[in-house]
Amino acid sequence: MNFPALRNVERQLIIDAARQRPEFAAFKSIRPALDEIVFTRPAVLDFFLRLSLEQAFLQAKKIPPALATLAAARAAAQFIHAEFDQLSPEDRAALPPWTAAMAGDIPAPHATLAAIAPAATAAQKAKIRAIWSLLGTTESLMETGGDIRLETDPRSALNGYGCSHRPRPWAITFASSTASSSSERGYVAADKTRLRTTAALLKGEKRPAIANALQAVRHGIASTYGLATQNIILAASGTDTELLALALTHLAAPSAPILNILIAPEETGRGVPMAARGHHFAVNTALGADVTFEAPIAGFRPDTEIANVFLRDSSGSLRAPAEIEAEIAEIVSRGIRAGQKIILHALDLSKTGLLAPSPAFLHQLRAQHGTKFDIVVDACQARLSPASVRAYLALDAVVLITGSKFFTGPPFAGAAILPETIAARLHHASLPEGLDAYFGRDEFPANCPAAERLPQIGNYGLALRWHAALAEMNAFHRVPPARRAEILRRFAATVAQKINENPALTLLPAQIIARNETDEPWERLPSIFTFSLRAPHEATRNLTPVEARAVYLWLNADLSHLLPGNLAAARICHIGQPVKLPQPGGAGGQGVLRVSAGARLISGEPSHKGLSPKTRITRELADLATVFDKIDLILRNWHLLWAANPAPRYRPATQPQSAPARHFS
Repeated sequence: MNFPALRNVERQLIIDAARQRPEFAAFKSIRPALDEIVFTRPAVLDFFLRLSLEQAFLQAKKIPPALATLAAARAAAQFIHAEFDQLSPEDRAALPPWTAAMAGDIPAPHATLAAIAPAATAAQKAKIRAIWSLLGTTESLMETGGDIRLETDPRSALNGYGCSHRPRPWAITFASSTASSSSERGYVAADKTRLRTTAALLKGEKRPAIANALQAVRHGIASTYGLATQNIILAASGTDTELLALALTHLAAPSAPILNILIAPEETGRGVPMAARGHHFAVNTALGADVTFEAPIAGFRPDTEIANVFLRDSSGSLRAPAEIEAEIAEIVSRGIRAGQKIILHALDLSKTGLLAPSPAFLHQLRAQHGTKFDIVVDACQARLSPASVRAYLALDAVVLITGSKFFTGPPFAGAAILPETIAARLHHASLPEGLDAYFGRDEFPANCPAAERLPQIGNYGLALRWHAALAEMNAFHRVPPARRAEILRRFAATVAQKINENPALTLLPAQIIARNETDEPWERLPSIFTFSLRAPHEATRNLTPVEARAVYLWLNADLSHLLPGNLAAARICHIGQPVKLPQPGGAGGQGVLRVSAGARLISGEPSHKGLSPKTRITRELADLATVFDKIDLILRNWHLLWAANPAPRYRPATQPQSAPARHFS
């Protein structure tokens, strides 16, 4: 049911069906002048197609016609309002007068609902208003159940990560170290879940409908990693899982002070150090509560200490693993002697692809200290095999994952996988009271006493985002491991070639990744590539973090109006957000950028459907080369772009003729 960009041929096929099949009667009742729309207002036609097809689906699910019409009208209104800036005045005038009210956050008045569905009863209109926030398009619903970073900027139609919940197939995307826009594959999977859930909601199954969608996510994660569903807790983001990990240690020893050891906090999520202390890490929470940034969260100990272990020295060079592990061992031993409950965070992987400490070292610590400390593995990048996840769980470690980094699902899709020993804690105590602003009861498995005091709700936006991610995970795991490794090697070779061709760029050394003897070849290969950029306007230093962020934003913008005639200027390129590292020589900070190979590169970008595997990879690597061509263009036109400061947009102003044609599935 995804119609973001219906083409003329597709329109005609559906129009023909509408004329022949009785379930498309909404065309006649809502807009009799069908032929006029077909030939003069394609955008308006898309609106009515969306409305009629969704209404037909719901009626096929035995939803009463009036309810089906009202729910479909809300989705169609949100659908067209996402494109409102692209509509002509004539298109806007051709839309029904109720679209604005039906697209809004506040339930439409009864009079508006009656105008759309005159046969609707008072009870039916009340039902629609009661579940108003749970109705609409998949992209609008996926924007809910997160914090402020998930909100779409109306000027750009992008969220705080520079991506969209709507498919954006014209964009070149190698941003999986940060976040990615939805693919058609992910969007369709989420949309199918939305339609099923909408039907259940209209039948009166409000709580079970959302709970079932979340339970299906747990089943999907468990199936992927070969686990049991009862030990999987869902969370709005990787940072929310860090807060949960702290809560799990509170359950074990509520009377003991906590020492939380963070590895490379500068290379994890920005909010992780705050969550690790039990503090709010944004100005609002996943369940919509307004909170004070960095303020303590109720129910967590106020005396939690943080020990930071850095993976780079003051010059930005990588420290020796033996040196890092010796420092960790000393901190753990000292904390245990002081009577503290220790949480050791292991990092697999960091923003720049670093792993520390090694699983072998974790085994040594566990053998030495037993259960006197907890292990939390930040595997939110998810660039590891199911066997490696299970190996961490065998160490009695909590493993934090997301579907929104390597797997390229929508941002804000986190989960904590618990070993049996940690899951047992959920049966003996209650979670800190402040967690009720972050988690609903249905993000936890059934029969979980510690979660009973949480709000009796589920995070619907989280469920939809995870269903999109699961579609990407399933597609990735259908690719043989040897093929995965082959593609990653070709990606690495292209990155090295393009960086070597540009003297302004320097590829940072990548760490050799090794976890266990059972590692699959692909998971030992680097998939995050970090590079510095020499400042073109001051050649004795690299770009600062502010300047590197400007490059990151300009890549995600159409520059053709500023640099006409250049083919790369118009291409939208989305890569990983800059990371702050020391300048060479230690004079201030530099901002380094990242290009990353995500699961979608390996499984196949859905907009390349129909291409042979060889042609598809050739095209993807050509797109990767375009990223570096555009970076070169930006550096050569620095002063012009700095003065203009072009902003990212959901779509380019015009589709360049050189851009490969992409298929909408």
